[in-house]
Amino acid sequence: MIINTTKHIIVGMSGGVDSSVTALLLKNAGHHVEGVFMKNWEEEASDFPCPASMDMKDAKAVCEQLKIDFHTVNFAPEYWSHVFTHFLDEYKKGRTPNPDILCNKEIKFKAFLNYAKHRGADFIATGHYARINSRHQLLKGIDLSKDQSYFLYALNQAQLSQSIFPLGDLEKKSVRNIARDAHFINHEKKDSTGICFIGERRFKNFLNEYLPAKPGKIETDTGKVIGTHDGLMFYTLGQRQGLKIGGQKDSDESPWYVVHKNLKDNILIVAQGNSHPLLFRHVLYVNNIHWIHEAPAAFPLEVSAKTRYRQPDEVCIIHAMNDDIYKIEFARAQRAVTEGQSIVFYDGEICLGGGIIETEGANIGR
Repeated sequence: MIINTTKHIIVGMSGGVDSSVTALLLKNAGHHVEGVFMKNWEEEASDFPCPASMDMKDAKAVCEQLKIDFHTVNFAPEYWSHVFTHFLDEYKKGRTPNPDILCNKEIKFKAFLNYAKHRGADFIATGHYARINSRHQLLKGIDLSKDQSYFLYALNQAQLSQSIFPLGDLEKKSVRNIARDAHFINHEKKDSTGICFIGERRFKNFLNEYLPAKPGKIETDTGKVIGTHDGLMFYTLGQRQGLKIGGQKDSDESPWYVVHKNLKDNILIVAQGNSHPLLFRHVLYVNNIHWIHEAPAAFPLEVSAKTRYRQPDEVCIIHAMNDDIYKIEFARAQRAVTEGQSIVFYDGEICLGGGIIETEGANIGR
């Protein structure tokens, strides 16, 4: 979506191809465009493949090429207080959070939006692959392989009414072609992956800098001790790699997968086989549900949902329980549903909102 009348729009410039093409499209549409590079993390590691200093350099080069003003702003204190401390708290509890969702809510569409408004902007724009309709509802991006509405479900309509996603109607291939035709310095730059403040460092090494590890036993689903783990915070449901128990055999030679984390006794529980029943659930529980538009008038409610990014939508029924807890029943069992991750609800292409998965629900008699 690009506004027809001329507006003052500030683009969040990451240094990547998506935000660069966002700025180009808005300028070509006749808007007064500025670019802002947000620094959200103070530390830089030498082994980052694309450190913040290089990202900022690329963002500045694109803005200079487009002849638009370029600014930098430091949101590292806000990021630490509102995103990173929550990230650490969740890992302390043995959960697996998604900091990108909280970053969008607290930094890009709150701190950055407030910054832009103070500069007199009418809108902010980002390179997200999502769309906003005239009712300020959040829609999936046209390119479903790149759709990022999952990461934006925690926004509200006030934030969406002041935001623009020019790439929502484009496919990634087209965006690359636009950047190449514009001779942007970053037109072949790889998309960023992983958690922004970790970069390409080993996750275990990074987490060890902030949280003390507590090793413990690895047990099978039948209670047999077959190894030791480095700390429950390093593992997630459905994980196969890094267990260091490949030589162990039980009833067959299938690989071992994490099926549960017994936090009380600090035990990592594993089972054999990619399709082991303990990896699947028809029912899960969710709290902290956020509805983008308004809460549904009545429950139970049939919607589609995904419990992780890039997962196909699955039909489910939402039941309202007590104390802001909702029970979600899926028609088809879901694999490796992980506590601390988000479930996001859809009505066709409309993103309704989502919540935090509260229980792993592995019932193995413990």
